[in-house]
Amino acid sequence: MEEKKSCCNCNYGNEADPKYVELDQVIAKFKGMEGALIMILHRAQGIFGYLPEEVQRHVAKELNIPLTDVYGVTTFYSYFSLTPRGKYRIAVCMGTACYVRGAGDIVSAFEKELGIKVGQTTEDKMYTLEVSRCIGACGIAPVMTVNEDVYGSISADRVPGILAKYNAK
Repeated sequence: MEEKKSCCNCNYGNEADPKYVELDQVIAKFKGMEGALIMILHRAQGIFGYLPEEVQRHVAKELNIPLTDVYGVTTFYSYFSLTPRGKYRIAVCMGTACYVRGAGDIVSAFEKELGIKVGQTTEDKMYTLEVSRCIGACGIAPVMTVNEDVYGSISADRVPGILAKYNAK
C-alpha cells in the first residue's frame, strides 16, 4: 500500500490520521461537482469541529485551488469557524426586532454568566457565545439559539435557567 505524503502541516503522512482519511473520502465524493468547496468545508467542519489553517490547506491542495479561495469562503460565511467552538453554541439574534426588544441585555447576561465575550469560548469548551443576524423569527423576538434549540420571547433574567438546562446534560 502506498503511503500518502503530507501535503501541508496536517500531520497526515506516515501515520494516516483518521480525520484526514475521512476528509479525503469526502473530497473524492464531491470533487468536480458544482458547489463542491462549500459542501466539502461543511463536512470538514463536522469532522474537525472547526476549520483550522491546516485543514484549509489540505482542501486547497486536494482540490488544486488557491488557499485564498478556501479562506475566502471560510471567512465569508458565518457558519464556518476558524477556531474551536464549544459543545453548545449560543447565538443571540441581533436583527432589528430582537435588538429593539432587548437582545443586547441578553448578550450582556450571557457574557456575565459565562465570563466570556461574544466570539469567545469558555475554557472548559462547553459554550461559545455569538451574535447572529436575523434568524427569521421576529414574531417571537428577542430570539436566541443553543445549537438547534430555539428560544423566543426571552429576557436577560431567563439566561441562568437556560444555561442550567445545558449544564445538567
